[in-house]
Amino acid sequence: MQYNPHEYQTYATNFILEHPVAAVLLEMGLGKSVITLTAIYELMLNRFEVQKVLVIAPLRVARDTWPAEIEKWEHLEGLTYSVAIGMEAERLAALRCPAHLYLINRENVDWLITKSGIPFDFDMVVIDELSSFKSHAAKRFKSLLKVRPMVKRMVGLTGTPSSNGLMDLWAEFRILDMGQRLGRYITHYRNNFFVPDKRNQQMVFSYKPRPGAEDAIYRLISDITISMKSADFLKMPECIINEVPVALSEKEWSVYQALKEDMVVDLKDEEIDAVNAAALSGKLLQMANGAVYNEEKEVIHIHDRKLDALEDLIEGANGKPVLVAYWYNHDLQRIKERFSVREIKTSQDIKDWNNGNIPVAVIHPASAGHGLNIQFGGSTIIWFGLTWSLELYQQTNARLWRQGQKSTVVIHHIIAKDTIDEDVMKALRKKEKIQSALIDSVKARIGGAAH
Repeated sequence: MQYNPHEYQTYATNFILEHPVAAVLLEMGLGKSVITLTAIYELMLNRFEVQKVLVIAPLRVARDTWPAEIEKWEHLEGLTYSVAIGMEAERLAALRCPAHLYLINRENVDWLITKSGIPFDFDMVVIDELSSFKSHAAKRFKSLLKVRPMVKRMVGLTGTPSSNGLMDLWAEFRILDMGQRLGRYITHYRNNFFVPDKRNQQMVFSYKPRPGAEDAIYRLISDITISMKSADFLKMPECIINEVPVALSEKEWSVYQALKEDMVVDLKDEEIDAVNAAALSGKLLQMANGAVYNEEKEVIHIHDRKLDALEDLIEGANGKPVLVAYWYNHDLQRIKERFSVREIKTSQDIKDWNNGNIPVAVIHPASAGHGLNIQFGGSTIIWFGLTWSLELYQQTNARLWRQGQKSTVVIHHIIAKDTIDEDVMKALRKKEKIQSALIDSVKARIGGAAH
């Protein structure tokens, strides 16, 4: 296919070419793969500045999306690639195969660097979904940091740089610029820009930004960072956000309330307890969805309110395909018992969905999150169960609400009234504000004007 780049795509490609370290915050649907591949082609095959490129991406994106993009565009002809995923023997064979570009899933970064025995001689590294390196304690972060001085060019791509707040940014930029802008140590970054928020005597559970910290952080990273919102550059389809409230009966709600207040509840001769706040949050979300795991991981059924609402929504779609996002396995099992559904997992599932052959598809946000192009098969998402993760929430919605979508996108949230569901929706909206502020502050200036 002929590549006729939008002005913003040319701008972003040039930004990567001009900046050996580049953080490119591109919202979903703006074509970050082809933007980056165009820069890689120029650096490798025209300028001869780069010999060997490593692309780190989520599993399905490394397996399906990047190879499809390389093969799709005429101007990338001659750029060779090798996909290093699968069993260890397959990965080793792929890494030994001569190619310009090596694609690996992020779970195998530590293996590649510390266990594979393959010399790390990549002079350019692209991290597709930079946000997957937000934890400075993760093995993938520590391993990549060890070899970072050997890499001449680093590109970080993401649409969700600070999905859980500004604290996420330190590790992401530490891996990009080796600590030049936000400091080499998380403790210094924390002390400079944050103050303790929630705490219990000596134990600090969370931090909040100091006054003016946001602006200061954005200023520090602005020279190597560009951001673009799809709404600014593309004619995006209309998106309608809808909340579908369901009410628990008095009996169901009293069980929910008892667990919330006492962190333990007797349910059908089973004692369900939550050992801490995070566990309690998980239990309450499960109960809002209609079932809960006991200590033996057995499923205790509570109600079918959300299943009934889901049935109404599927019926109301009048045969139009719907995509149902679930969180817990017992949600999936109960959905499967009630409806004829198909999980979106394999390349064939994606193909069948895009061809309109799956009336009701189910997807888990953690596996659907990044880079899957499934906007052609439907325009309705139903959130059966919610997630606290803004990143997974936004990325899942962006599977359908993106360039190439021909219809108005409708995103339904089934919300159990007076439960933690309402808190999650509030938190997602609040986190969205922090992220929007970051993206707005480093927006690309194209043709001298801020977009």
